[in-house]
Amino acid sequence: MTRIQAIRWTLAAAALWQGCGAGVDAQPPKTTPPAKQDNYVSPVSANIPAAADKPAVLVNGQMVSMADVKALLEARPYPNVLKPDEIKAIRTEAINMLVNDMLVRQYLAKNAPKVNPTDVDKEIRNLEDLLKKQNKTLKEMLKDNGQTMEQMQKDIVSRLQWQGYLKACMSEEQAKKYYEDNKLFFDRVVVRASHILLKFPPNVTAEQKKTMLNQAEVIRQEIVTGKMTFDAAVAKYSQCPSKDSKERPGDVGPFQYKFDVVDSFAKAAFSRKVGEISGVVATDYGYHIIKVTDRTQGQPSNFDNIKNEVKEIFGQDIYQMIISQQRRDAKIEMQ
Repeated sequence: MTRIQAIRWTLAAAALWQGCGAGVDAQPPKTTPPAKQDNYVSPVSANIPAAADKPAVLVNGQMVSMADVKALLEARPYPNVLKPDEIKAIRTEAINMLVNDMLVRQYLAKNAPKVNPTDVDKEIRNLEDLLKKQNKTLKEMLKDNGQTMEQMQKDIVSRLQWQGYLKACMSEEQAKKYYEDNKLFFDRVVVRASHILLKFPPNVTAEQKKTMLNQAEVIRQEIVTGKMTFDAAVAKYSQCPSKDSKERPGDVGPFQYKFDVVDSFAKAAFSRKVGEISGVVATDYGYHIIKVTDRTQGQPSNFDNIKNEVKEIFGQDIYQMIISQQRRDAKIEMQ
């Protein structure tokens, strides 16, 4: 399954993380989602028109249609009983995924090597041969995936562009450096932490950030000087629901060095020993004070033995970097 195809299979909202601001990055599914019944009516898309000519959002002038949104929402079943805010969150995440997909396609169209049409035809022939061995036709596969032939061809072009782009920008030396920079991840080291979060309000100003940073520094000083325990500070100051955990106040849960939480949060946590308190850590969500509560030893790795895995993970990181960069400059218009 290609990265572009994976977008059609699932919603990151199905696994929305409740870590309140540490910021998980959703990953493509490892398995095919359960099949839907023929008469299944999705509670998250029941009143959305399957209109290919009606935009849900414009991304740099290019349309993501209501039909695209509806198809993505219906790519997997959901519980029949969902709260309105849950439905809203799932729909928002669906649109975000489609926007990210569009941004990457736009980026590849400008920056990736051109794709030869004969290579696309070859991919389709290979796919048809594979399906034939499974007693299945291309038409049947497209129907099962909810795709048109045109959509599939675009996906193939995007995949080939992506392969060409990675080949051009990822040398063996760069892959090895990436491995060394992220060895904690490849060694499977896992940290568990709790945090205090001072959450940024919507449209936070520079002055508000300055005031909140000063407040966070004062709170940290109260903890490290012994005037207040970390747990008491969580209960008094944190704006994250995890503060209400009786057993582990402010618990974020276990996480790896990459992909589970935002980089600045992970780097701060992994640089501390168990029981240590971090400095004030800034993320897009707010200011955090982190306490490491557990850490595993992991399993030492060797680059030569996991070279292909390293390159795959490096590619995922490049993918997320492209999205972040493109979102900063993109004109995204909700309709």
